Amino acid sequence: MRLLLTSAGITNPSIEDALVDLLGKPIAESNALFIPTAIYPFPGGAGAAWRAISGQGRSRLAELGWKSLGILELSVLPSIEEAAWVPTVREADALLVGGGDPLFLANWMRQSGVAGLLPKLRSEAVYVGVSAGAIAATSTFVETYTEPPRAADGPLKSEETVFATPEGDVRRTLVTGQGAGLVDFAVIPHFENPQHPDASPANAEIWASRIPAPTYAIDDDTAIKVTDGKVDVISEGRWQLFS
Repeated sequence: MRLLLTSAGITNPSIEDALVDLLGKPIAESNALFIPTAIYPFPGGAGAAWRAISGQGRSRLAELGWKSLGILELSVLPSIEEAAWVPTVREADALLVGGGDPLFLANWMRQSGVAGLLPKLRSEAVYVGVSAGAIAATSTFVETYTEPPRAADGPLKSEETVFATPEGDVRRTLVTGQGAGLVDFAVIPHFENPQHPDASPANAEIWASRIPAPTYAIDDDTAIKVTDGKVDVISEGRWQLFS
């Protein structure tokens, strides 16, 4: 399948053009499934999921004018027959994977069976990841947490690390997790975003040093487009590759 990994969704014409190119047809002729799973661990997650699905969230994704838009909630899939949902995933032109907690998302990608299904989808299908949705597509990723994450979500490694922010040094739990392995590089979203000081250039370098793969730090106006293994950076903003 093809991928478009973003920090904040379809934020500018260049990223939207890349999406249309990956789809091979207009968005208005494409069927999509939205995966809101990653947002639920956060306070107010249910409301945030509704806003994202209804096109009122921070990331422009669901409101692009899809021919049809369905909801795929990963946490319910283990409790229903695969025959009820696998054909729907196989038929979709795009899977829209929203942001939130990448460790929680990656865990449910595995438990639901979606992680194993994704590499088997037709080559024209497009995985569109936003923030955690982009992170979880990779093989190995790193994320920071103010509180230790749930052990049930399967962190590979946790360590206490000090990050520099405009308000001073802060201590975070730096967690290494296992993603779906759809690409052989890693992603750090929200690069140089003041609302995400952990993703400053200096702090992103700390993240990247823990990842055994090339790591792209991308801002909210940047996306990574993957077509048949070929990687292109689509940007109207700033990005950096840590190799």
